[in-house]
Amino acid sequence: MRRLVIDLASPRAVWRIPRDRVVEITRALGQGWEVSEVKAPAMSDGDGAAGSPEAIAAARGAEVYLGYGVPSGVAAVGRDTLRWAHTATAGVGSSLAHLAGSGVVLTNSAGIHADPMADWVIAAIAFFARGLDRMVSAQRQGRWAREDFTDGAIPMREFRELRVGIVGLGGIGSAVARRALALGMAVAGVRRHPERGGPRGVEWVGALADLPRLAGGSDVLVIAAPHTAETAGAVNRSVLERLPLHALVVNVSRGSLLDEAALLELLELRRLRGAALDVFATEPLPPEHLFWRHARVLVSPHVSAVTRGFWERETALIVDNIGRYLAGAPLTNVVDLEAGY
Repeated sequence: MRRLVIDLASPRAVWRIPRDRVVEITRALGQGWEVSEVKAPAMSDGDGAAGSPEAIAAARGAEVYLGYGVPSGVAAVGRDTLRWAHTATAGVGSSLAHLAGSGVVLTNSAGIHADPMADWVIAAIAFFARGLDRMVSAQRQGRWAREDFTDGAIPMREFRELRVGIVGLGGIGSAVARRALALGMAVAGVRRHPERGGPRGVEWVGALADLPRLAGGSDVLVIAAPHTAETAGAVNRSVLERLPLHALVVNVSRGSLLDEAALLELLELRRLRGAALDVFATEPLPPEHLFWRHARVLVSPHVSAVTRGFWERETALIVDNIGRYLAGAPLTNVVDLEAGY
């Protein structure tokens, strides 16, 4: 009998697969399939680099694996039988190395997190553009800070005057672009395949080499590209220095894409209005890090994707791909193991 493994019992409630979703996946398989549901905790943080002994045992002889990344142990025991692996994360991290040369088709959850993450980005833009950060600070001090806003000391921006530059116009970046455009912002972006363009209304789309140009015309720089050898360190000091005065930096990608030291320096020099960061070079963010105490940094503990709607969309993706897999049709969200996404 053919077998599928579900290794999605995250210790974190929002990422733990509900029982009714397991039933839905089982029904989609139909006759001739056995489903092995791993009850041991599955590490859902990051890209799922670790695997439990229970998951490794269940994966032995399995044809399909659903998890948070593909642990090395799962890849090893499934090398002869595993044909398709799906990760409930957008990033694929160490799964690339584990599956290299195996012939296993890897799919990810790119796009599943796009809507809640794009909502977070828009909220972060409003937080700084409309001075909510300073309002929260004044409230904690019990200070009626009207003069802070009426004397021009704090730049209060309207959405319609903001130019948003998006690094990575994939699922998340495109969702940000659509929202920004709907609110009257001007949008441009860069991506690995600029010929694919972006949502209707985006002014221009370039390659990663055009990042300096993008920064020079962006009041808000949104980092939404995946971590690859090409994008690592892409938003460096030179790029940040090209941003206009009082620009905002928003990162919902990976901390590895952004020069955090340069960002802090430019914030201290008051060249930048603020930074909204959901990801960091080191996670959890160390207690001594200056980001924690910086008045113009919004620290978010890598939760921009959290939403009550995750399992509805994730299960729909899995079920659709099961139908495709059984029919021998191309799967959705196939990862290019060489490109890294």
